[in-house]
Amino acid sequence: MKQSIAAKLAQLTLRLEELNGLLSAEGVTANLDTYRKLSREHAEIEPVVELYKSYRKGEGDIAAAEEMAADPSMREFAEAEIKETRERLGELEKRLQTELLPKDPNDERNIFLEIRAGTGGDESALFSADLFRMYTRYAERKKWQVEIMSQSQSELGGYKEIIARIAGQGAYSKLKFESGGHRVQRVPATETQGRIHTSACTVAVLPEVDAVADVVLNPAEMRIDTFRASGAGGQHINKTDSAIRITHLPTGIVVECQDDRSQHKNKARALAVLAARIKDQQVREQNQKTAAERKSLIGSGDRSERIRTYNFPQGRVTDHRINLTLYKIAAIMDGDLDELTGALAAEHQAEQLAALGEETQAA
Repeated sequence: MKQSIAAKLAQLTLRLEELNGLLSAEGVTANLDTYRKLSREHAEIEPVVELYKSYRKGEGDIAAAEEMAADPSMREFAEAEIKETRERLGELEKRLQTELLPKDPNDERNIFLEIRAGTGGDESALFSADLFRMYTRYAERKKWQVEIMSQSQSELGGYKEIIARIAGQGAYSKLKFESGGHRVQRVPATETQGRIHTSACTVAVLPEVDAVADVVLNPAEMRIDTFRASGAGGQHINKTDSAIRITHLPTGIVVECQDDRSQHKNKARALAVLAARIKDQQVREQNQKTAAERKSLIGSGDRSERIRTYNFPQGRVTDHRINLTLYKIAAIMDGDLDELTGALAAEHQAEQLAALGEETQAA
């Protein structure tokens, strides 16, 4: 095992002992927030330390077997023991490296899902609706909650834009690689001559942020306009100026929300989406500044980047970042996304492991 990795594991072992002392102290539950934070850290560290203890025990077993091998009558047994233990240590080392990979602090957060029609006119808007249904069905499979925050419908029933909040454990960890350009190839319902058209939509997945802790929204930097809501929603929706448009002046980000009768609720929703977009922009700018030469296998996350193609005539879905093609388009459009999301997560982890290996070599 590389010295730098062993040093990290030794630090975690000491930290676990410290946490055991803190959690067993009298009055530790007096501050529930602190208690939950310590308990969460303990739960994350303990499995890693247990693996490390198994690794250290294996090293001790090899040392004992090497001493035993000095006895000619025990040499064959000892050499077999050494070989078996070294193989086990190799597997343990791989698992430990995986456990040491940096955790995304947003993985357990809820998300804002934004889908916008791109090139392709009405067909693109219809595909936006298909994508929204796909993610909604996936959320149902995960028992997550979906709440539409804002929508702009097209004349044929699709969406020019739709923003939804998806709440559930691990929502961001499962869907964070969905951001980017999604392309569809199929014969539109409006096509009379049976020709295949290509259209595109963009998807953005933003982790929901704690507006107070993560993003400071200065009222002086926001312009808030009210207007009468338009579109479907019944006669009541047009009688009052309940719709809200917030413009964040420093960044130029604009958020509209008009789906609720209450102006206050629309404002709260718009502020939540605005905070998520500002945080997303800050993170992307920081990533650009600190980006390593190695480009992530799952792409830059740029909104314009084409990440996936849905080819209906051939019944296939291709994710271009990892060159994965699945011939199960009906199941995928019905929300069966686990194979796609799992493959993307595995590739990302492989890239992280490669980067970790380079860091330890440099160290």
